[in-house]
Amino acid sequence: MEPKDLKNSDVELTGAQAEPETTNDLTVANLAEEQNEVTEPQETVTGTVSEPVETTIQEEVSGVDDSDAQETVDSTAAEAEVEQPVETQEPVTAEAQSEPETPVAEEVVNKETPASEHADIPSIEELIGITDDIDADVHEDDVEEENKKIKLADYANLNETELLNSLRELLKNPDIDAIKDDIDGIKIYFFRIYRAKIEAQKAAFAEAGGDMAEFKAESDPFELELRILLKQYQDQRNEHNKKIDEIKEINLQKKYEIIDEIKALINNKESINRTFHEFRELQNRWREIGLVPQAKLKDLWETYHHHVENFYDFIKINKELRDLDLKKNLEIKMEICEKTEELLVEPSIIKAFNILQKYHEQWREVGPVPRDKKDELWERFKAATSIINKKHQDYFEGRKSDQKKNLDAKIALCEKVEEIANTPVENHREWEEKSKELIELQKIWRTIGFAPKKENNKIYERFRTASDSFFDHKREFYNQNKEEQINNLQLKTDLCVQAEALKDSTDWKKTADEFINIQKAWKEIGPVPRKYSDVIWKRFRAACDYFFESKAKHFSSIDGEQGENLRKKRELLEEVKRFSLSGDDSADLDKLKEFQRTFTEIGHVPFKDKDAIQNEFRDVINRHFDSLRIDEKRRNLMKFKNKVAGNTSTGKGQNKNRFEREKYMTKLKQMESDLALLDNNIGFFANTKNAEALIGDVNQKIANTKEKIEFLKEKIRIMDAMEDDE
Repeated sequence: MEPKDLKNSDVELTGAQAEPETTNDLTVANLAEEQNEVTEPQETVTGTVSEPVETTIQEEVSGVDDSDAQETVDSTAAEAEVEQPVETQEPVTAEAQSEPETPVAEEVVNKETPASEHADIPSIEELIGITDDIDADVHEDDVEEENKKIKLADYANLNETELLNSLRELLKNPDIDAIKDDIDGIKIYFFRIYRAKIEAQKAAFAEAGGDMAEFKAESDPFELELRILLKQYQDQRNEHNKKIDEIKEINLQKKYEIIDEIKALINNKESINRTFHEFRELQNRWREIGLVPQAKLKDLWETYHHHVENFYDFIKINKELRDLDLKKNLEIKMEICEKTEELLVEPSIIKAFNILQKYHEQWREVGPVPRDKKDELWERFKAATSIINKKHQDYFEGRKSDQKKNLDAKIALCEKVEEIANTPVENHREWEEKSKELIELQKIWRTIGFAPKKENNKIYERFRTASDSFFDHKREFYNQNKEEQINNLQLKTDLCVQAEALKDSTDWKKTADEFINIQKAWKEIGPVPRKYSDVIWKRFRAACDYFFESKAKHFSSIDGEQGENLRKKRELLEEVKRFSLSGDDSADLDKLKEFQRTFTEIGHVPFKDKDAIQNEFRDVINRHFDSLRIDEKRRNLMKFKNKVAGNTSTGKGQNKNRFEREKYMTKLKQMESDLALLDNNIGFFANTKNAEALIGDVNQKIANTKEKIEFLKEKIRIMDAMEDDE
C-alpha cells in the first residue's frame, strides 16, 4: 500500500506513512507511558551517628622504641552504614543536630513489613494491587525511582496464554527485584483482557434479556492460573526479604565480634607497631561487612566508638603524633566541605543530593579534628547540606505544581477530543479534516508530562475513550462506503495495466516521463478495500521498478567509456584526498564545489564500481565539509547536494531522487498542515487555564516547524536544480 492509502483508513492515530497498511488507532502501546508514571524519589529519613570522642593524650609514652614512635596512627571514624531508602510520602530534609558530633547521617529506617500469609489465592480484583503491597519495602534509589517506567509496551500485543507463559519464565529469574516492572506490565494487560471478556459476557447476557443483577461471570481458567502465579511471586518475594534480614543479623554478629577483638587488643603484649597493624586490619574488616538491622545500628555504633576510644587511651599516642593525625583529618574534612559547596552550583539537584549522601558517609569515616576547628568545620558542612536539602525539597514541590498544570492541559485536550468525537460527520473530506485535527491533539498530548499520580490513569482513560469513539465511528462510516473503494481499486488496476505495458519500452526518456505521470495519478486515487491494498501496491511497484532498473542497466553497459571515466574519477579522488584547506573558507568551499562538478561531469562508470567510487568520493568531500568553519545547516545542505549529485549518475539513482522528492513534498504538505493546526491551537488554549505556559509551548513548536519547513524547501530546490541540469 502506498502512503496515500492511509488517509482514508480507520488508523490515523499515529499518522504512519508506510507500506503495507498498519493500524494507527490510539493504543496502549502508543501512550503506554501515561499508565506508568514513576513515583517521585523521596529523600531518606536521616539519623545521627556520633563521631569518636576526640581525646588528646597529654602524657608521653614511655618505653616505646623509635620505630613505634614514628608510626602514624590513623584516628578511626566509625563507618556509617547507609541503608537503602524506603519510599516516604514527602521528602525529609536532613536536619542538623544541635551538637556537631557528626553531619546529618543519610541513614534510613528500613521498615520492612512481613508479607501476610494468606491461605487463599487472591481474587482478580486484587491482582492490580498485589505486587505493590509486596514491594512496599523494596529499597530503591531516588534516581532509579524517578526514572522507572513499567514496560507496558512489551506485552501490549500478547494474548492471555502468552502473558502467562511470560510470567512463568520471569518467575525462574532468581533476581526477584529485576522482574517487578515486567510483572506489573503483565498484570495490567492481562486484567485489561479479562475485563473486556467480562464486559462482553455482560453485553451478551443483557442482549439475551437477562437481569444484570443476576449476572455472574463465567469461570476463567486463565484468571485462576494468573492468581496462582502471582501468589508464587509473592512467596518468592517474602523469602527474598527474609534472607536479607538473615544476612543483616549475620553482619551484626560479625561486627560485634570485631568489637570484641578491639577490646582484646587492650591486653595485647605485642609492640605498638604490631598492635596498630592489627587494629587497622580490624577497621578494614569492619568496613567490608554489609548492612545490619536498622533498629540495632545506634547501639552498635556507640559500642564501637567506646572501644575505639578505649584503644586510643590504651596505646597512649604521644601528642605530636596525635596532632599530626588530627591535622590530616582536618585537611580531609575541609576538602569534603569544599566539594559539598561545589554541589551548590550543580544543575541537577537529584545528582547533587545523591553525591551529598556519599560525602556524609565519607565524613563519618574520617577521624576527629582539632577541637578548636571542630565546631567551625561542622557548621560549614551543615550549612551547605541544609541548602542542598532545601533545593531537593523545593524540586519535588515544583514537580507537583507542574503536574497540576499538565492535568489542566490534558483536561482541555480531552474536552476538545470529546467535542470532535460527538460531532456528526457526513463525508470523506470531513473525516479527513477531523482525523488530522484529532491526530494533532494526540501529538500535543504526548508532549505534555505526567499528571498527578492519582489522576494520571483516569485522564488517560478519558482521552483514550474519546479517541476510540471517534475512530469507531469513522470505521463504521467507511464500512458503509465500500462502493467508492471498489471504484478506486478498478482505477488502480487500470494504472497497473498501463505500467506493465510500458515496462519493456526502451524509449527511456519518454517512458520515464510517462511512468512519473502514472505514479502521480496513482497517488491522487483514494483508498481501496483493505484486503486488496497490499497486493495492488506490490503489483504497481514491481512494474515501476522493472522499467527503471532496466533503464539503469542499459546506461551502465557502455563499458569502454565508463572504464575511462572510472580511471578519471579515481585520479580526481586521489587529488581530493591530497587537498588541504587553506583557511579561507570561501575559497575552500569553491574548490570543493569544483571537485564535485568535475566528478559529475566525468560521466558514468561501470555499474559494479559505481557505488564504491561514489561513496568514497562523497566521504572524502564530506570530511572536508566538516572541517570548514560554516554553520551546521549549510554544511548539511552541502552534504545533501553531494548525495543527490551522486544519485543522478544512474537511472536507478535518478528514480530514487524522484521518489525522495515526492516523499519530501508529502512531508512538506504535512508540516504546513501541522503549522496551520498549531496556529489554531493558540486560539484554543487562550481560553484555558495556564494559557500563558501552553501558548508559549505552542509558539516554540511553531518556530521549530517553520525552521524545518525552510530546510525541507531548500532540499527540494537542490533536487530540482540537479534535475534541470540533466
